[in-house]
Amino acid sequence: MAVAVRGGRGSGGGSGLASGLRSFFSYRIFVSAMFTLLFLATLSVLLSSHPSAHHHDSITGNAYVHRTFLALNSDPLKTRLDLIYKQANDHMVLVNAYAAYARKLKLDISKQLRLFDDLAREITDLGLKPSYRTSLLESDGPVDEDVLRQFEKDVKDKVKTARLMVAEAKESYDNQLKIQKLKDTIFAVNELLIKAKKNGAFASLIAAKSTPKSLHCLAMRLMEERIAHPEKYTDDEPKPEFEDPSLYHYALFSDNVVAVSVVVNSAVKNAEEPWKHVFHVVTDKMNLAAMKVWFKMRPVEGGAHVEVKSIEDYPFLNSSYVPVLRQLESINLQKFYFENRAENATKDVNNMKFRNPKYLSMLNHLRFYLPEMFPRLHRILFLDDDVVVQKDLTALWRIDMDGKVNGAVETCFGSFHRYAQYLNFSHPLIREKFNPKACAWAYGMNIFDLDAWRREKSTERYHYWQNLNEDRTLWKLGTLPPGLITFYSTTKSLDKSWHMLGLGYNPSVSMDEISKAAVIHFNGNMKPWLDIAMNQFKHLWTKYIDSEMEFVQMCNFGL
Repeated sequence: MAVAVRGGRGSGGGSGLASGLRSFFSYRIFVSAMFTLLFLATLSVLLSSHPSAHHHDSITGNAYVHRTFLALNSDPLKTRLDLIYKQANDHMVLVNAYAAYARKLKLDISKQLRLFDDLAREITDLGLKPSYRTSLLESDGPVDEDVLRQFEKDVKDKVKTARLMVAEAKESYDNQLKIQKLKDTIFAVNELLIKAKKNGAFASLIAAKSTPKSLHCLAMRLMEERIAHPEKYTDDEPKPEFEDPSLYHYALFSDNVVAVSVVVNSAVKNAEEPWKHVFHVVTDKMNLAAMKVWFKMRPVEGGAHVEVKSIEDYPFLNSSYVPVLRQLESINLQKFYFENRAENATKDVNNMKFRNPKYLSMLNHLRFYLPEMFPRLHRILFLDDDVVVQKDLTALWRIDMDGKVNGAVETCFGSFHRYAQYLNFSHPLIREKFNPKACAWAYGMNIFDLDAWRREKSTERYHYWQNLNEDRTLWKLGTLPPGLITFYSTTKSLDKSWHMLGLGYNPSVSMDEISKAAVIHFNGNMKPWLDIAMNQFKHLWTKYIDSEMEFVQMCNFGL
């Protein structure tokens, strides 16, 4: 038993010892294997590593050696040199960036731009100094620490200067950039505004040249009335009042029935003695019947007299006597105005304005033939069809004209509305005969002394200049330029309260000034009978429309 027991212990002790030895040797083998693997990996890395090649830096223009931390022949001074170069390079890029901003902002002559350019050049020159190039950049040997220290000091000085300059200039440059962006935005918006204004003016001219549906409707209704009841609209015998020089005579030339009725109604309603007022209305053949029917259906109040005629009722108005009619027969002028050709197409507002055929209409040029049209009269008041009379006008017939032909309100102020704006003073004839600074005046309300007109032979003078302008080199077409020429030095200036202009284009006309004016004029494209009329002034015109007239209601004038 005792043997057995010892044998059992011996057997158990031998087994435990063997197990411990196996564990010990397994651990040793594991550790050895790990160290072996680590050694082999390290050896592989070291054997595969080699010094990096020399290359040129794109900013500094100098070559320097880049080394990794695993380089076999690693030199801490070389690494330090690389860091210094990188720091210098980064700040030089920053300096050049701010200089570029300065150039973009058009600050080429600014002090800051020069400072930035100088600093960038100084940083670049550091790498070009012979002592640094020889000892640091082009040497394959060890780096001279003293030279490196001096180089580092120079670089840090430049870096410090760069940071101070950037800090000082950053806010200013940011503001300048914002200002420049704002200017660019304003410029772009202004370009859009100019384009919109041109398109608006172009559309306004188109609208001004067109006939509104309401006006066309009214003319057709009046013609229908004439055709349906011819017996009611026979022509009356001329009244003796039509040639009585002791009465107050007006001349209106228009193809717009409603506009003429507004002028007549406003003048009569504001006249102290309306029965003494005679209105001579001249229209074209197309609108003659409609105009006569209107004044037959709606006689003028207060006993005022209205004579309606057409251009054809004046036989002397023919092409052999009237230059405008003769010029209208010209093939070149017809092509210019009426032929739809590419060279005539334009969106130039001014050019389009003067291509308007209305400037050749005899209704516009009748104003130059008043003495022949009314041979028995001594004075006559000419009114445009886009005016409204607000006060009694009889005092105009009593004004002392000082021997002048035309009484008109002058429109010049400062350098505006002078003769130079209407006539071509590069032409020798215009330059010789007229003063470019002479003050222009307005058509629309003009009192004419017909006796002085005949004495001055003003119509002959008009013919002379109109014939010379057949090629349109003296002035653009229209009636004001030849009027300025015809009545040059024979125009008497009237008080401005007689005639207020601008209600057809100027929205800032003062209502106080309007209320003081005897005649207000809707000159411009925004006529009161058009949809484009200015609403703040339109009521001054519409209140004189005969709104009870059945055709006006049927044609929907928007009253």
